[in-house]
Amino acid sequence: MLTDKPLVSSGVNQLDQLLGGLRIGDNVVWYDNAGSLAPVFYLNFIKASQSEKKSIIYINFDHSIKTLMERLGTLADYDLLTILDCFTFGKGDGAEVFLKFYEEDESNRACKIITIDEPRNADHVTGAFYGLHKTMRGDVRFIFDSLTGMQELWGGEEQIQKFYSHSCPRLYELNTVAYWVVEKEAHSLRLKANINKIAQVAIDLSLKRGKTFLSVIKAEKRNIEILNEPFCYWNKGLDINIDFEKRTQTQLDLGTRLKEIRSRRGLSQTELAKLVGVTSSTISQIESNQIYPSLPALIKIAESLSVKVSTFFGELDTTSERVVFSFSNAANLQFSNLTKGVINGKALMPVESDSKAKVYLINVPPKTSIASHFFIYKGEEVGYLLTGRLQFKLKNKLHTAKEGDLIYLTTEVPTQWKNPDTETARLLWINIK
Repeated sequence: MLTDKPLVSSGVNQLDQLLGGLRIGDNVVWYDNAGSLAPVFYLNFIKASQSEKKSIIYINFDHSIKTLMERLGTLADYDLLTILDCFTFGKGDGAEVFLKFYEEDESNRACKIITIDEPRNADHVTGAFYGLHKTMRGDVRFIFDSLTGMQELWGGEEQIQKFYSHSCPRLYELNTVAYWVVEKEAHSLRLKANINKIAQVAIDLSLKRGKTFLSVIKAEKRNIEILNEPFCYWNKGLDINIDFEKRTQTQLDLGTRLKEIRSRRGLSQTELAKLVGVTSSTISQIESNQIYPSLPALIKIAESLSVKVSTFFGELDTTSERVVFSFSNAANLQFSNLTKGVINGKALMPVESDSKAKVYLINVPPKTSIASHFFIYKGEEVGYLLTGRLQFKLKNKLHTAKEGDLIYLTTEVPTQWKNPDTETARLLWINIK
């Protein structure tokens, strides 16, 4: 009986609470929807197993040994950890670049690395890890990384089904605990159903709108009531926090709001990053809710998008009934670095509104020249010169507009603007979606 077998720590306390603990004999399947979510869980399992002085066999199909060593970090310095390298002569095809690891690596790490020279032969791989298991004492821990990698090497789901259906019951009887990593979208529903049928525990890991979720889809002979319910979780290093409060969609979704406003402004992530003074990666992480900006950074982002900070927290203005926009509510415009501080202007309509046209009032001071366009915008633009005179260069040709003139741009944008006079030029400018 499964319930008679000793409890084992997964290394993640909240996961142990959720499952009622792992047990000797468990085959734990990790369905990784993103292809990068499972490692933090099996690394914690390795860490917990080391603290209990247990032997560990890591069967590696998907990563070069150098990459795997970097992922394991200090966990590789453990004399009861053995890695079966099925990558170098598998997906690595015995390439010199991967063999160099064995020639150049002079570290004193304690773990053992065994190169499998015929990883495309399922029986050869199976014989290797069972033979290794015989030399070990106690309840051995296994990490299979990954079933998907095995399938790519062994040529089809039938071979995987045969291997898995024979290995799981045997590992159960041998009193091991085995982690199996599966890329969920890489396999048929039929194979996944068969995998779930045999496994004692199956867990789904997914990434949705920048947030990571964990769902227990099978927990054999456990009295739990949370099957198939997603729990948001996050991690910092190996520290994992599972939100048992089950955060709902009503929580702050700053990233999605930022992305929507940025898109309406006609800016790419890179363009916004330049205005704010951060990297495009930072903007990407904020929009995917992987990180949250500091208050000063959020204020800078709001200024760059010509919106109030409160815009990120309230409902976007999508009403079509509003017809009057007061100048007193107009937001100051933030221009590119080349024009910043040289010209000034106002957004006459809220940038966050759902209008197809964005209307601005731009002031170009006397005797001012700028070597770029006002906006980074890909679409039709119309300008009406209210007062003064402006010169602009388009396709290396100089054009002059005076008071009352209309400027119409399609795909090309000016590479230079100049106010040659002694009075401020005031320009009404419209960007059209």
